[in-house]
Amino acid sequence: MDLTINSRLVIPSNELKWRFSKSSGPGGQGVNKTDSRVELVFDIKRSSVFGPFHKKRLLERLENRCVNGCLNIVASKERSQYQNRQLAMARLANLLQEGLKPPPKSRKTTKPTHASQKRRVAAKKHRGALKQARQSKPLTDD
Repeated sequence: MDLTINSRLVIPSNELKWRFSKSSGPGGQGVNKTDSRVELVFDIKRSSVFGPFHKKRLLERLENRCVNGCLNIVASKERSQYQNRQLAMARLANLLQEGLKPPPKSRKTTKPTHASQKRRVAAKKHRGALKQARQSKPLTDD
């Protein structure tokens, strides 16, 4: 089953590698019998869907989730293997959508305005005066 990322990107099923194992999650007594845990492996470097620019962007944005250019998704939340497969595919699609987004625009550095600097200093002086007024002063009785 092919994975649709968006209207223009579809990952063919032959590029998705599946591994199944016994899950430690929900399932009652059946948890020891069925391989409901799903691991989905997608090799970004060898993918034919993405061009070199998109591959580079994905590898940079998802570098902490990749091992040797492969993106691993593990799902064991549900009892059935089918539901875990659907969950893993949704997670992969979401990660790839986020990874392909362009980086946010960098913030242009600005200096604080003269008025904002005055307000800041006035607030600090007011706060200091409040604290000064709270201090107990020793009584002088002669």
